[in-house]
Amino acid sequence: MDTVPQATTPKDFLSILDLTHSDLARLLTLAADMKEDRKHRRPTATAFELAGIHIALLFEKPSLRTRCTFEVAVRELGGDTLILPAEFADGTREPLQDVARNLERWVSALVIRTYGQEKAATLANAARTLHVINALTDEEHPCQALADAMTMIERWGDCRGRTIAYVGDGNNVATSLAHVACMLGMTVHVASPEGYQLPEPVVRDANRIAQYGGGVRSFVDPHEAVRGVDAVYTDVWTSMGEEAEADNRRIVFAPYQVNAELMSAAAPGALFMHCLPAHRGEEVTEAVLESPASTVFDQAENRLHVQKALLMTLLA
Repeated sequence: MDTVPQATTPKDFLSILDLTHSDLARLLTLAADMKEDRKHRRPTATAFELAGIHIALLFEKPSLRTRCTFEVAVRELGGDTLILPAEFADGTREPLQDVARNLERWVSALVIRTYGQEKAATLANAARTLHVINALTDEEHPCQALADAMTMIERWGDCRGRTIAYVGDGNNVATSLAHVACMLGMTVHVASPEGYQLPEPVVRDANRIAQYGGGVRSFVDPHEAVRGVDAVYTDVWTSMGEEAEADNRRIVFAPYQVNAELMSAAAPGALFMHCLPAHRGEEVTEAVLESPASTVFDQAENRLHVQKALLMTLLA
């Protein structure tokens, strides 16, 4: 009798790149099913899937959507959360390797929101059994990208052949968006000022995993990047930890504001996307954020469903 190969599941989720194309497809399908069950208040077996399992949350950066959705996700799957003081993420009281090796004796997973990606990687590499989930670092925001992917699939059904323009700083959100969109077969236009572009290694990785002719194209002119696209995405001009640069960034990024004029260059019916929080009147106008084109609160809601599916994928 032939042995059927078993699907492999990553121990950790530090990046969209940790998922295969089939992993991503399964996770998004599961998230959609769980969302439908929750909408209709249908009792499901997943309500007890994490019974007896503890998930630690270590947030060095402030959070609304990420913290709320992970806490609700764990509870709706029957597990328990343990909130750790932010001081344990700095690695000064004791090495991060020791933090991880202690935690794996008590909890099954660690959800970390921190500054450097290397912190999350250090914790993941130090513990054999602890599942580490990246809830945002300076370099990547993969949980947000999962919610973005789910939102686009809900609107379009199939993302293959679609084009999305990201306008603004080539930051962590842009990185994970480029990864997930290329995996879905999309073309990603990234428009940023000189010196703020998406890092070249990110572009190479996105093009390497792209399907169905998708890939990343870099622009300086936001109007050129947005012309004819199916969705326009932006993020704040100044991320956490960059507050000292805020005044200069307002000047540099002013031409990259997403407003009605810029949206008019996109295809008819184009979506507007933002990971939130938004600075209304800076990177996006109030009119665009509150327009029928805006999906921002759908993206926020979908954080819950994709994170439930992620926890199921890693732990159940």
